[in-house]
Amino acid sequence: MGSTAGGCLCGAVRYTLARAPAEMDVCHCGMCRKHTGGLALGLMVPRDEVTWEGFEHVGLFRSSDWAERGFCRTCGSGLFYRTLGDGPGSDMISLGAGSLDDLDGVRLTTEIFVDFQPDGYAFAGDLKRMTQAEVEAAFGSEEDSA
Repeated sequence: MGSTAGGCLCGAVRYTLARAPAEMDVCHCGMCRKHTGGLALGLMVPRDEVTWEGFEHVGLFRSSDWAERGFCRTCGSGLFYRTLGDGPGSDMISLGAGSLDDLDGVRLTTEIFVDFQPDGYAFAGDLKRMTQAEVEAAFGSEEDSA
């Protein structure tokens, strides 16, 4: 399995997970691609299973009416995406998979916002694929994108 620790490029922000993640997803929405500068690979984990060190170095950007993204204010590394409020998914956080120290054993299982997937992206394997409408129905959002 993958690591149970991760953080930003400069080391100002670190986190520890209660257990190593086994799965990751990729989001194809325009906001996630812009936020990461490419593939938006995420590790969906319960918020209460993440312990932070150096969280005072985290900047928050409210990317929609219902979600925000966290990044290191020192080096700019994207760290997470989380919903606001107490709706569906509010107990979870999507950590940037690249921020995990070791991804060995973590499998790509799901693609979301596949209706925005660039033509050049093709992932091998039998993955769960969800459109924007399916994602919004699952999380109760009426927003145009994540």
